[in-house]
Amino acid sequence: MGNLTTEQMLARARQIIASEGQAVLALEEQLSVDLVAVARLMLNCQGHILTAGAGTSSAMAQRFAHLLACCGTPALFISAANSIHGGSGAISAKDIVYIISKGGQSTEINTFAQIAKDRGAKLIAHTERPDSPLGKLSDAVVHVTAPEHADPYGMIATGSSLMTGAACDVLCVLLLELRGYTKEQFGHTHPGGAVGVKIEAEKRGM
Repeated sequence: MGNLTTEQMLARARQIIASEGQAVLALEEQLSVDLVAVARLMLNCQGHILTAGAGTSSAMAQRFAHLLACCGTPALFISAANSIHGGSGAISAKDIVYIISKGGQSTEINTFAQIAKDRGAKLIAHTERPDSPLGKLSDAVVHVTAPEHADPYGMIATGSSLMTGAACDVLCVLLLELRGYTKEQFGHTHPGGAVGVKIEAEKRGM
């Protein structure tokens, strides 16, 4: 594999894109009424949605929290690693803790989840294993299973992280629409950058 030609590398790149696209499309058939229940639970949250994960899931949890906030749902990323060293004091009974964990078996994650549960927060597990310790501990589960071909060695979270992102995007957009969150409201919290410039230009009719 180390001596591939330019044409072979391009062909392989196209195969990877096709494989990852198929993985995301596979998510459509996995959506169920459970996702609707999760959206309603998040809609009725009186505190913040606190997202967490470990490894690649941590990066996806940070992305999710940002997009939730952009879509009108108060949300923050919370580090599970730091939280088991005192940071979990930020969690209140009004919050929902949304934990992304493919296997749901990480000791660090589950210790954090138990603390959040003990503090009265609702738990949502985003996992391939609803029967895992995390799944069993949670009040609701977003069940996302990646096809075998989605990740190298079935372990490096390339395609599966895209599926996770897509499932989180579904929740973001559903909540945006359920709240009736407008472009004008979004503009108030995003006055900076190219997006802010575009919104201001639209206001002026430019």
